[in-house]
Amino acid sequence: MLWEWLVMPQVFRAEGNLNDVQVHLQHLKQVFQVMRDNKLYANLKKCVFCAPEIPVLGCYVSKSGVRADPEKVSSICSWPTPKNPTDLRQWLGLANYLHKYTKTYAGSIQPLSSLLKKDATWLWRPEHQAVFEAVKKSLASAPVLVLPDDSKPLYVVCDASDSQSVVSSCNLMMRAVNES
Repeated sequence: MLWEWLVMPQVFRAEGNLNDVQVHLQHLKQVFQVMRDNKLYANLKKCVFCAPEIPVLGCYVSKSGVRADPEKVSSICSWPTPKNPTDLRQWLGLANYLHKYTKTYAGSIQPLSSLLKKDATWLWRPEHQAVFEAVKKSLASAPVLVLPDDSKPLYVVCDASDSQSVVSSCNLMMRAVNES
């Protein structure tokens, strides 16, 4: 997955609001003129203008936040039970692309990852199937990741597995409106 900013870092400065559609259209015209002057051309088939939501790097971005691509979620959820390490590796690669939408993803998939170790024998057990289904269910109900509200406190949430292989994660989170 390509690296991406989730919020604008403080080192960059947002140059005013573009709430006014006319001002935004003037800015677009200026950008296109600079492109034309430098013999750079946009592929209009790949451009999206005045849309409430746009696809970016396998996610959908809108003013309300970032959500998982429904096609990717559908592919993950309709994936058949892996029959061998190659099948499992393919599914984990796809599921990992959307890991940021799943709480405790790294710890959850640890039993599946253990099947991919160098000297591990392939034996798909009920606990593997349960983890496989739980991750699919979690991704099927993936939340919309919203931008932080500066008026609310942020929390650092750390998680570590208690298994033999160390899996840990750390997230910066904010309580949802309906959470207490």
